[in-house]
Amino acid sequence: MLAVSFTQAYVLEELGYRGLCLRERVVPDLNSHEVLVRMRAASVNFRDIKIIKGIYARKPVLPVVVLSDGAGDITAVGAEVRRFSKGDRVIPIYMSGWHHGPLSGRHSGWKGLGGDIDGTATKFAVFHEDDVVAIPDSLSYEEAACIPCAGVTAWHALVSSGQIKAGDDVLILGSGGVSIFGLQIALMSGARVLAISSDDEKLERLRDMGASVTVNYKTTLDWDQKIRIATGDTGVDHVLEVVGDSTMERSIRATAERGNIAVVGDLSGSFSKLNISERQICISTIAVGSRTMMEQLLRAITLHSRTPVIDRIFPFAKLREALVYLEQGSHVGKVVIKFD
Repeated sequence: MLAVSFTQAYVLEELGYRGLCLRERVVPDLNSHEVLVRMRAASVNFRDIKIIKGIYARKPVLPVVVLSDGAGDITAVGAEVRRFSKGDRVIPIYMSGWHHGPLSGRHSGWKGLGGDIDGTATKFAVFHEDDVVAIPDSLSYEEAACIPCAGVTAWHALVSSGQIKAGDDVLILGSGGVSIFGLQIALMSGARVLAISSDDEKLERLRDMGASVTVNYKTTLDWDQKIRIATGDTGVDHVLEVVGDSTMERSIRATAERGNIAVVGDLSGSFSKLNISERQICISTIAVGSRTMMEQLLRAITLHSRTPVIDRIFPFAKLREALVYLEQGSHVGKVVIKFD
């Protein structure tokens, strides 16, 4: 018997912000391997905005509880749950069913939270025990809620796929969640960070966080040349490409021979290939990551005493305002929702 029967949740009933409604919903009974989580915090991503507007690559299955990222504590467990106990603090993984190994087109078991299935913008949620990960003691609920999408994407791009190593040069674009996690992961790996932004104040923040080279791409249109000069005309080893066709050609020019460009964020457009074959540049499309990748990231964060960078925290009742704030693009790091 569950301690709660109903929960408040933000449900997308039709595409567009007008279709995002706060509803009371029934909490489903637990299956034998499921856990009931009282959500304490969530974070928002541009993916969430695209889903709400109907412009994400995968159309949402409506009605659906929005948001993919969150953190909370377990209030009830199914009869056969062995991995967790009541009271444990946990983070649901972004893609339920993707626990380890590469993501294959033949893999039909994974489903993205907040689009394919109900997400984290709810006060109580049910997850399979294999689809949640323990929160390290060093992280608050708000910090833990930043991990699943942006954090794991950056880890996948630089570590699991990019095989980053000490001494590498990493270029990040902007100051959003993936880019800031990329900066932190690069520094933890012993790499040097180069960053571009259109805002000098943000560039100063990035320098304070550890970026060695910063370029304002609004005032320096040939920013790729500035990046090459800063690397001795060699180019960077890794690029976290979070913008798209408007920056891809310069990202390619800024990349070293045999370098890696990780395309993240459901980008669209036809990317120029330039001379990537001749220079053996690898361009990879990054689809967040597995439970194993999240566990690896959390271990690294704990080992290096890092915490996610939070720009602003909104109350649960102000979810719409949080999404609008994110869309305006003035943030540095993550935008978080704190539950009542």
